Order: sequence, then structure tokens, then C-alpha cells
Amino acid sequence: MDSTREKEEALLRSVVTAGAVVPRKRSVGRLVMHSMVMFGREFCYAVEAAFVTPVLLSVGLPKNLYSLVWLISPILGFMLQPVVGSASDHCTCSWGRRRPYILGLGIIMLLGMALYLNGDVIISAFNGERDKQRTWAIVITMLGVVLFDFAADFIDGPIKAYLFDVCSHQDKEKGLHYHALFTGLGGALGYLTGAVDWGQTLLGYSLPSEFQVIFFFAALVFLICLTLHLRSIPEVPLRDENEETKFLLEVTESYKYSSIEEEIKNGYLKSTCTEIKAAAKPGNCTVTACTEDQRRMTLKSLLKTLLSMPSHYRYLCVSHLLGWMAFLSNMLFFTDFMGQVVYQGSPYAPHNSTLYLTYKTGVEVGCWGLCVNAISSSVYSYLQKILLPYIGLKGLYFIGYLLFGLSTGLIGLFPNVFSTLALCSLFGVMSSTLYTVPFHLIAEYHREEENLKLQDGEQTGDQGRGKGIDCAALTCMVQLAQIILGIGLGLLVSIAGSAITVISASTVALIGCCFVAFCVRYVD
Repeated sequence: MDSTREKEEALLRSVVTAGAVVPRKRSVGRLVMHSMVMFGREFCYAVEAAFVTPVLLSVGLPKNLYSLVWLISPILGFMLQPVVGSASDHCTCSWGRRRPYILGLGIIMLLGMALYLNGDVIISAFNGERDKQRTWAIVITMLGVVLFDFAADFIDGPIKAYLFDVCSHQDKEKGLHYHALFTGLGGALGYLTGAVDWGQTLLGYSLPSEFQVIFFFAALVFLICLTLHLRSIPEVPLRDENEETKFLLEVTESYKYSSIEEEIKNGYLKSTCTEIKAAAKPGNCTVTACTEDQRRMTLKSLLKTLLSMPSHYRYLCVSHLLGWMAFLSNMLFFTDFMGQVVYQGSPYAPHNSTLYLTYKTGVEVGCWGLCVNAISSSVYSYLQKILLPYIGLKGLYFIGYLLFGLSTGLIGLFPNVFSTLALCSLFGVMSSTLYTVPFHLIAEYHREEENLKLQDGEQTGDQGRGKGIDCAALTCMVQLAQIILGIGLGLLVSIAGSAITVISASTVALIGCCFVAFCVRYVD
């Protein structure tokens, strides 16, 4: 008995010294609730993709301001994403580190969506002068688009960090697959919602326009999904080492008749939501509750932190940047490609002409292609779990880039309606890959580092670079890809036409394929 007790105390000291709190196994229901926010986010994204251009055109936005609308949000995101990622790593809110930021960004998403879908109606209610109405409608609509894109891009980092914080390694894998599954389903439902003629429905007759009907459904879906997500899994708030040690000792004492190994395995070495609430002091919850060093941290110092990351993290960021550059260069112009290249229509022809109507038909068919992409993304996210034991993360990463590069290349060389729609299913493979594999690798890297520190008896708490800033670094690559494409691809399209978009996507994806195969590090 004495030797067993000594063994337990020695193991406890090693766990306490390392600061390792092993999360318990999460049920499928909890992981599904956690993933619902991706469904709501992608539903709103699909609504924006379907309606933002008609909205901007309807309020009279000048063409020379289009690029400004799409550049402001990614520039802000690229500058501020690491700041928020680092701040959430050190947030001491009693509600948790990630959820306050997720809630705040969710509210900004709803505000942005309300402004860009209802800007014209809002201004008409407050201003009766027609000239001022047009000017203010443009301003409010642009502000709404920027706010929505900013928050929708930003929210992905805290969501992934939240998943990594509260789940075991096996549950992280399941959670990422569920995220990809519900991302595809949300996008598919969003595109289908945009395809319905709401003007002929009861809501269409009750509200001023179909934009308000779409806002009603999108806001309702997102609010439900966000609420389920925030109530899915309780977070352990950040505490100092003494509180952590005291808590672990108390928990272990209450289970003193079972071995420490069993307690860790069964998930007893954790904090429950009730214990968190009991320990929290009133007024403790503040999103800006970070350490003094974090308050003083500037973008310059954060960039130094990112540059000081291990080389395998930087290579992963580069591969993620190449993947998103390829994916976005195709997706942003895909409906235009269908209208101009596949259907041989023209958006510049008179609106009652055959050329314009043909172009419009191509755009509608392109929307169905994007719906096929979303559905295939959901299906492939399930197949990933089956393929992972056989081909590993490297195989999944390589296949995603390779199939996307080949499919876009074939579409560019042989623009045909039926073959293009069939190849859209391979876009979903790339989408699912970008949403899962890079974050899966981040989790693997952190798991390896924590195991090495445990072996050396070092501290594994959040003293240095945390999961939040690493997830933020990956998400920054999405914004950087948008900035690069916003500056360069528009010029290429104006010179060479829409066909250049799929050729560019294919070229970048195949370059990324080589990078994924030879430069990205995979944990054995």
C-alpha cells in the first residue's frame, strides 16, 4: 500500500508540476453542439456570396469601390488576428478564454449582416432626402459587408482553439471532422435558401423585400447555432499555478482510493462547470482581462513572435496560404466564369439582351455548382475519418491539393457545363481539407511538445505561445490570401478574362501540392 501511495503521489507531483489537465472524453452530442457554430457561420457566408453583389449594385456602389470593400476586412483581420489570438490565450474571464471572444464576434457578424441586407431600408426610415439616402445607403452597406467579413473570418481561430482546449486528442480529431461536415451542410443549405424565390411567399409579402426575408432566416439559424455552441462544453478558466495545484490536490484527495492513472484516464482530473462557477468571483468576466504584458503587446512584437515560431509551423502556414489562394481564386469568380466562359454570356450587355440573360443563367448554374461543392465537402469530411488510418494526414493533405489542382485545370482547358458541375464535387475535397488537416497538424504539434515537456519535467502551462495564437496564425493566412488576390487577381481578370481564375487556381494548387509533400512536417 505504501509503495502504491508513493507511486501515486510521485505521478501527481509530475502532473501538477507540468500543469497538465487531461480533458475527459466528450460525447458525440457535445461535439455536434460544438460544431453547430460552423453550420451557422457557413450558412451566413453562403447568403453573403449569393446576395452581396446584388445588394451592392442595388444601392449604386461605384465600380471603383468594389476592391476597397473586399480589401478592408482581410487587411484588418491580418493585422488584428494575432492580437486576439494572443489575448485569448491569456484571458482570465471566469466563463473561459475563448467563448467571450466567440460571443463578441458572433454579435458583430449579426450586426454586419443586418447592415448590408437592410441598409437601404434603415436609411429610408431615417432620411427623406433621396440624394443623401443613396450616399448613406452605400456607406452603411459597405460598413455591413466589412464588419461581417471581418467577424466571420476572425471567429474561426477562437472556435478551433476552444475545441483544442476542452477535448482530448481523439476528440479533437472527431471535432475537426464534425466541423468540416457541418460547414458543408451549412453552405449547401445557405445556397439553397438563396435559390428560393421568397418574393412569392407569405414572408415575402409581409416584409419590404426578399433581403429582409433572407436576413430573418440567416439571423435565426446563426443565433440558434451560436447558442448551442456556447453551451456545448464548459471551459476551464485560466488560473495561476497555485490555484491549479490546489485544485488538482483537492480532486485527487476526493478520489484517493483509486489510482491516479485511472483518474486521468477516466477524466476525473478536470474542472466541472459547477466548480468553475463556485470558484469564480463576481464581476470576474471581462474579455480584456489579460496579463499586463499582453496589454502592452503590440503588433510588432506579435509579428516577432510569429517569425520566431519553429520552422514546421511556418511551413504549415505557407502551405495553408497557398491552399487558400488557390481555393479563393476559383470560388470568388466561379459564377462569373460559368456565365462568361462556359455559357458565353456577357454581364456588360443590355439587361434585356440574349447575351445578358445567358450570362444570368450561367451564374445560376454556377450557384448550383457551389452547392455541389458544399455537399461534397460534408461527405468527404466523413470519408476522412475512414481514410486517415490508411493514408495519414500527409495523404489527406496531398490528395486535397492534387484533386483540386487537376479539377480546376480540366475545367479551364475544357469548359463544359456537365463536366464542370461534376468536377465541382472535387472542390469540396479541398474545402474539407483546408478546414481540418492544418488544424489537425497544429494539435499534433502541441501534443508532441507537451509530451516532450512532460518527459523533461517542465511546465506545460500557457506560459509561452499558446494554441490561440497558432490557430490565429493559420487563420491570418486566409486574410493574406484575400489581400493578395484582391490586389493581383482582379487585374489579371481585367486583362485575360475569367478563364485565368481557374488556371491560376490550378497552378497554385499544384505548387502547394509539392510544398505539402516535401516541406510540411508530419508527426509520426
